[in-house]
Amino acid sequence: MKSFSIPLFLICVSFLFIFSCTQKTSQEASEKNWYKGNLHTHSYWSDGDEFPEVIMKWYKDKGYQFVALSDHNVFQEGEKWKSIKADSLYRNAFQAYLSEYGEEWVEYMQEEEELKVKLKTYKEYAPLYNEKEKFLMIPAQEITAGFEGKPLHLNLTNLERLIVPMEGGSVVEVLQNNINAVLEQRKASGKPMMVHINHPNFIWAITLEDMIRLKGERFFEVYNGHPAVHNLGDSTRMGYEAMWDFINIAYLEKGQPLIFGLATDDSHNYHKQGAKFSNSGRGWVVIQADSLEAGTLVEALERGDFYASTGVELEKLSYENNVLEVATLPKDGVNYTLEFIGCKEGEKDTQVLKTVEGNAGSFELSPDLLFVRCKITSSEPQHNPVENMKNQLAWTQPVRPE
Repeated sequence: MKSFSIPLFLICVSFLFIFSCTQKTSQEASEKNWYKGNLHTHSYWSDGDEFPEVIMKWYKDKGYQFVALSDHNVFQEGEKWKSIKADSLYRNAFQAYLSEYGEEWVEYMQEEEELKVKLKTYKEYAPLYNEKEKFLMIPAQEITAGFEGKPLHLNLTNLERLIVPMEGGSVVEVLQNNINAVLEQRKASGKPMMVHINHPNFIWAITLEDMIRLKGERFFEVYNGHPAVHNLGDSTRMGYEAMWDFINIAYLEKGQPLIFGLATDDSHNYHKQGAKFSNSGRGWVVIQADSLEAGTLVEALERGDFYASTGVELEKLSYENNVLEVATLPKDGVNYTLEFIGCKEGEKDTQVLKTVEGNAGSFELSPDLLFVRCKITSSEPQHNPVENMKNQLAWTQPVRPE
C-alpha cells in the first residue's frame, strides 16, 4: 500500500491487509473511503436510558457514519413498552422526544403518574437515519452470558438473527460456545458478521489466560467508555493494552491470527454526564472500506483496516516495504507522542521500540520482530474522560514484517 495524504474534512487512515497475498496499490487505496463509528451502544430496549431514535440522531449529528445498537440479548423487534421514570429529568426528555417526533410517531399511555411508551423497532426507526454513504445502522446484539457470577459479554455485529446466550462449564467454555454460535450463524447465512469480546475486566470476569485459550476470536475492546470496566487494570491486574500484546504473542506462538483492538462507547446514560456515567462520544473506530455497507465494514475490520481512538484523528497511516508511517491531523497548540510498540522473536513481552515527539513518525520493521503497533498520545484532554485516561489517544492495529 502506498502512502497518501487525506483531505482535512475526512477522518482517515490507510492500512495494510496483513494477511493478503497481494499488496494494494496507491490507486486502490485512494479509492477507499473512511468511516467513523461506534460498535457498542445501548438504548431503552435493554438498560440504556434513551429512545433509539434520539441516540441515532445524536451520533449522526456528531459526524459518525455508522452505529451498532447492541442491546443485551435482544434485537429491536416485536412489541415492547417502556415505563418512563417519574423523575423530571426523564419525563422532560420524553416531552422533548414527543415534541421532536410528534403524536403520530410516538405511541404512549399515561394514567395518573404512570407513563408507558411503545418502543419503535429497528425496521421502523432505521430508515429515519440510514442514508447511502452518509450513515448506517448495523444490526447488533450484546450476547450477555455468565459463569459463576462473572459477566461474560460479547458483541455480535451485523447479526442475521438473535443468539440465545450459550452456557458452559467454565469462563472459556462459555465464551467459546458463544463465539462458535456466531461463526456458525455466519457460515450458515453467508453474511459477513463479527464477534468481539467486551470489557474483560468488568467485575474482573475474563483473565489473560482465558483470552489466550480462545479460538476464532479476532477482536476485543482495548478501550471501553464505561466507568466500571477497569481499562487500566489495578495494582495486581493488567489493563487492556498490556493484555492485548500478551494475547498476540501467545496467538502467534500457536499460529493464530493477530487480535485487533477496538475502542467503543458502551453508552447507557444519555441524560447525566460525567466520569460516573456511561456516555456517548468516548471511543470509536475509523474504518477504511469500499463502501458504507455492513458486510463491507466487517470485512475491512477483519483485515485490520482501521484504527481505534478516544479523540486523536489520523491524517496519514501507511505500511509499505516494512515501514509503518503515522501522522496525526495537526492542531494548533497540541503536541503528540508516537510510541512504536513491538515484540521481538523469542521474547515474552513488548517494549517501546521508538518514541517520536511530534505529529508524524515512522518505524521500519526488521525480520526479528513479531509485530509492531503505534500508540498516539495527544496533549489535548479527552472530553468527559473515564478512569485516569485524561488525554486523547489512538491505537493503530499491529502489523507483521512482510
